[in-house]
Amino acid sequence: MNRRTTLALAAVAALVLALTGAKFWLAPSATTVARAIEQRGAFSEVERGAIEIFERVSPSVVQVAARSGANPLSEDEGPSSSGEAPASSGTGFIWDNQGHVVTNDHVVQGAKTVALRFASGEVAEAEVIGVAPNYDLAVLRIRNARQAPPPFALGSSADLKVGQAAFAIGNPFGLDQSMTSGIISALKRRLPTSSGREIANVIQTDAAINPGNSGGPLLDSAGRLIGVTTAIISPSGTNAGIGFAVPVDIVNRVVPELIRTGRVPTPGIGIVAANEALRPGSGSKA
Repeated sequence: MNRRTTLALAAVAALVLALTGAKFWLAPSATTVARAIEQRGAFSEVERGAIEIFERVSPSVVQVAARSGANPLSEDEGPSSSGEAPASSGTGFIWDNQGHVVTNDHVVQGAKTVALRFASGEVAEAEVIGVAPNYDLAVLRIRNARQAPPPFALGSSADLKVGQAAFAIGNPFGLDQSMTSGIISALKRRLPTSSGREIANVIQTDAAINPGNSGGPLLDSAGRLIGVTTAIISPSGTNAGIGFAVPVDIVNRVVPELIRTGRVPTPGIGIVAANEALRPGSGSKA
């Protein structure tokens, strides 16, 4: 055996020994057990606030499903295979102790049947009793006799500040009872509606808002209603951090009128078209 062969055999032996040793050290021990769980400390003040808001408010937030067809909605409503128009889905919330629910007008527009799904999973039929397309607001009334969750507190949008915390609860993409948070990004925005008019003083927020959130509550850090989420700006149709909410001061003015009369007069400046026969010099009597 020459020197070169001897060196090659020695190198191979060293490599085998190294691999064997590595395997020995990496082999799991027969006594390995699950790691101990480290107990977390107390929630931060911010976390406690968000948790408290969700636990207090979410039972009063409902999923709204509306269909333009005549057949009733099922508990597992989705795109229908029976030829019925598929249901549109949005969010609403309990307004008062008389079973009224607030949502967006565009969520229930043209609907013949409307159903509500509560946080408990219970489903109830509802009827549209008033719409205000100029404000993208609608009021529903629960038909089924049941004990509805209590309404939550109202805030004011007159004293909101850019930078303060904002929370949205809704049903994005049908995922019910979802909560997102952010800040108020801007105030006094103007938002066009399907009626061709604009809503003034709209709230802009970066709290994630997606399709299905429409009609849900926008809340402040005290859990008070400060707006109703209504629209987003996004090239893709999903959250881009620019969402809008109808301010609660408008909501608190429009909703009682919808409950009383079912409609809200169109804003105007008091000018109406007169009959041609009444023009000066026509000889008509006052």
